[in-house]
Amino acid sequence: MSTWARRCAALVACLLVLAAACGVGDDFGKPRKGVVSPGGPKPNIVFVLTDDLSWDLVQYMPRVKKMREQGVTFSNFIATNTLCCPSRATILSGKYPHNTQVLTNEPPNGGWQRFNSNGGERDTFATTMESSGYRTALMGKYLNGYDPSKVQAGSQAFVPPGWTEWYATSLGYRHYDYTLSENGKAVRYGNRPTDYLTDVLSGKAVDFVNRSTTSRPFLLKLSTFAPHAPFKPAPRHANLFPGVQAPRGPAFNEPDISDKPKWMQAWPRIGPKGIQTIDAKYRGRVQMVQAVDEMIGRVQQALADRGLDKNTYIVFGSDNGFHMGQHRLVEGKGTAYDPDVRVPLIVTGPGVPAGRTVDRLTANTDLRPTFEELAGVKTAPKADGRSLVPFLRGQKVRSWRNSVLIEHAGPVSDPSDPDYPGRGWGNPPSYMAVRTTNELYIEYDAGEREYYDLRVDLGSRQNMAAQLPVPRRDQLSGLLAALKECAGAACRSADQGT
Repeated sequence: MSTWARRCAALVACLLVLAAACGVGDDFGKPRKGVVSPGGPKPNIVFVLTDDLSWDLVQYMPRVKKMREQGVTFSNFIATNTLCCPSRATILSGKYPHNTQVLTNEPPNGGWQRFNSNGGERDTFATTMESSGYRTALMGKYLNGYDPSKVQAGSQAFVPPGWTEWYATSLGYRHYDYTLSENGKAVRYGNRPTDYLTDVLSGKAVDFVNRSTTSRPFLLKLSTFAPHAPFKPAPRHANLFPGVQAPRGPAFNEPDISDKPKWMQAWPRIGPKGIQTIDAKYRGRVQMVQAVDEMIGRVQQALADRGLDKNTYIVFGSDNGFHMGQHRLVEGKGTAYDPDVRVPLIVTGPGVPAGRTVDRLTANTDLRPTFEELAGVKTAPKADGRSLVPFLRGQKVRSWRNSVLIEHAGPVSDPSDPDYPGRGWGNPPSYMAVRTTNELYIEYDAGEREYYDLRVDLGSRQNMAAQLPVPRRDQLSGLLAALKECAGAACRSADQGT
């Protein structure tokens, strides 16, 4: 072969390799400007995880709304358990609650103690990413039961593996008079305005970013207690939104709940005073998220000031949602209905398409695989979720799940549990549910069932379980049975079809 022919052959080979790398000719479309090259610097990740933040609060968060304009919104992102600790254990591990064995907020079936004793902390996105060279930090809420003022390892508070920097507690619900473990040292905060927890976390996050360089990537998990009860806003926000009311959706103070399961049927309609209370508490939630929104803005500015913004993904989400007045339930969570399980997930970053909404069913099991793929880290095969990176790169995804498992071990019976329900909140017994693209199907341990066709009943007002054709009922029940026993690849297979 002549020298010219050899050069032509080499050029063709190079072009083929380049085309394959860029996705030319496959169903992933053209490469997008700004996508981080696999051989380039690894991206930073800022993960803002809020507590009990429902979709109806996003409209009051201007920076989060701007993120929606700049990035991808996952409109059907499902929490696989609506209690704080089980959901957060799932987020860390990428596993359903039945695989983390963290089913509640408190021992023996849940809490930090369960996650710790099961070895869950040794296999999280933090451990894999730190071992791959990432600088990792958690700031704010960890898992229920982790108390830096009591949990000691020698002379220091326990710091889980995988975290390069650690500023955490699980007892910051009142936003004042709390103790943070600051890299193992228990530090007490008081009740001055400057001690407001969301603002403290904001300052620590900015400091973390300011100490970052382009030579070592980082993952920062900012885990707020807002807007969890008792709905304490920062002083500067306490008088904002004086006329705001809780949304009056189709299920608000539902007139007829005779079709609902027995645990709900005893609830009377909410009277005027009860509705006033709902509005006042909703206003407190709206006020609380102002500090979260400002925190996001401060972090975004710090990233820009350091020249890190072009190579940083910002992920905004919540561990679970929150109901306020739907189905006559005054407030709370724990149900399988959308206000509790369908929560925001919004992502901006390099190569992320602007203003796009993904309506595919996604879940909190997917966050670990997503972070790890962004970081170029191979996800452990035991993870139950799937990476969302193809959606973040604007790729076409032909095969995707159309069902998600929702698990609940109830009722909540420990008065010390921060999710212990108050009067009129609702406290459902144990159930398993499957959420498909257009349906919600629930099986309670006692044998009761619920079924809602979400194409025509977005508020889940009319329980059609008794009218559900037997073949479809058996199909959904079989899918539910497969999902509640699945692990790893079996979860990713079992949830593909209905």
